[in-house]
Amino acid sequence: QVELVESGGGMVQPGGSLRLACAASGRFFGINFMSWFRQAPGKERELLAAISWSGGTTNYADSVKDRFTISRDNAKNTMYLQMNSLKAEDTAVYYCAAAQIPSITKNPYNYDYWGQGTQFTVSS
Repeated sequence: QVELVESGGGMVQPGGSLRLACAASGRFFGINFMSWFRQAPGKERELLAAISWSGGTTNYADSVKDRFTISRDNAKNTMYLQMNSLKAEDTAVYYCAAAQIPSITKNPYNYDYWGQGTQFTVSS
């Protein structure tokens, strides 16, 4: 069992930056990669970025690849999402997730573990 806990949400002005963290605990055997998703009201859960368990491979959605950076601190079992040049449309609940399947997937149903989510609002 893996427990994921997000932190770092809040409110930021347009153009600002924020870093989210996802602390993982438990048994990590079989986890191949971790991802950040977000879900805005009335919209589907959207994959933003993914990173292999080792941290050596990353993948980004086109909508955020020039503004967001995913990273891992293996010693702390923590994943991060650095978000820059924030826009109002980035407002959503942000989730971290972990998956055992071998390939990165956009499908939330393929993920085995989820955090509780953290609300993040971009507003002036």
